[in-house]
Amino acid sequence: MDARSPIEGTNPTIALSIAFNADSSHFAVGLNSGYRIINVMTCRTESSKELQKGVGFVQMLNRTNILAIVGGGRRRLFNQNKVVIWDDGKNQPVREITCLSPVRGIRLVRNEIIAALSNEVRVYNYRKSTPELLARYPTADNFQGLCAVSARMLAFPGRTQGQVQLVESRSGDVSIIPAHASPLRALAFSPDGDLLATASEKGTLIRVWSTKTNAKVVELRRGADPALIFSLAFNPSGTLLASTSDKGTLHIYDIPSSAPRASEHSRSGTGSNDSETSSLCEPGPDISKVDSKGKWGLIGKLPLLPQYFRDITSFASVEFSIGDDPDMAPAISQEAASMGLPQLPKGIAVWPDEDTVIVIGAGADARWEKFVITMGQDGLRTCIRKGWKKYLEDN
Repeated sequence: MDARSPIEGTNPTIALSIAFNADSSHFAVGLNSGYRIINVMTCRTESSKELQKGVGFVQMLNRTNILAIVGGGRRRLFNQNKVVIWDDGKNQPVREITCLSPVRGIRLVRNEIIAALSNEVRVYNYRKSTPELLARYPTADNFQGLCAVSARMLAFPGRTQGQVQLVESRSGDVSIIPAHASPLRALAFSPDGDLLATASEKGTLIRVWSTKTNAKVVELRRGADPALIFSLAFNPSGTLLASTSDKGTLHIYDIPSSAPRASEHSRSGTGSNDSETSSLCEPGPDISKVDSKGKWGLIGKLPLLPQYFRDITSFASVEFSIGDDPDMAPAISQEAASMGLPQLPKGIAVWPDEDTVIVIGAGADARWEKFVITMGQDGLRTCIRKGWKKYLEDN
């Protein structure tokens, strides 16, 4: 006799998206059945709404009850062309914004909501009874919904692949950084907004730019083999950068203390017109001012060696979980496809403090993992995992 419980008609909870609030104290999770608001440091659920339908994206405004929600998943709450401003305290919608095409990503700041579409970024004032379209910026294909926000700037793909558009929030002035030759895959501002980290679809190099000069600050080597960059994130002081990829590795890099953060240079727009290799025509950072000198050490300083041997690499790396329940693979693939994604988000990194990195993944086996930068027995810094949790099991 087969005593197993029937699985037909079941609808297991699947995390579809992850987004942090402005101070990285909480993350919002869009589910195939509603959403949750979870404390970053403790991984405790502070708000949970069962809506019986899918929430593709959810963004929390600071530490308030105001959320921006986009429907998603196979059984979506509402059309993906619509952004709903939701009051979590009152459990009801406050405003609605309808776009001409599916929304790929959202950001909520002050009085404005930024909606990233496949080929356009739109900025709305949502505080008015009828939300007002303030600006629209054409972009190259942006199916990942890339858009980074700081206190004074927006960053998103330019009209040409590999370029970044930087928009001053107050003036609306636009500048262009030719960051990569391949399409962009990840963007992240430092907390003070003075630095912008970028990675392309090739994923071998990470570049950091000054947002006040558009000059390249440093070029970081992730590896020689192509990889899909999942996430980039600065620590609160902007001195460290975390990177995750489909290699299942979290890398931690130093950012040079000499990084230009003032307007001593004019906006140069200096970028990279080559393939995803280190630039030989630009001076690199002063390696003596960077704690991590690259894995080749003194060898990297020898003349006539390829640039690869002189690249700055991570000073610490550690594995994180990118797996999921194999039995759930078909359902997860269908949920991702319904949102126009090749897969659900994995390895999304955030720094709640200077030496702690939290890495979060979506899916059915959705995990929260905590990593800490510490001093190893050899006197060198290292990164170790201090704990993990399946946050969908938190009640």
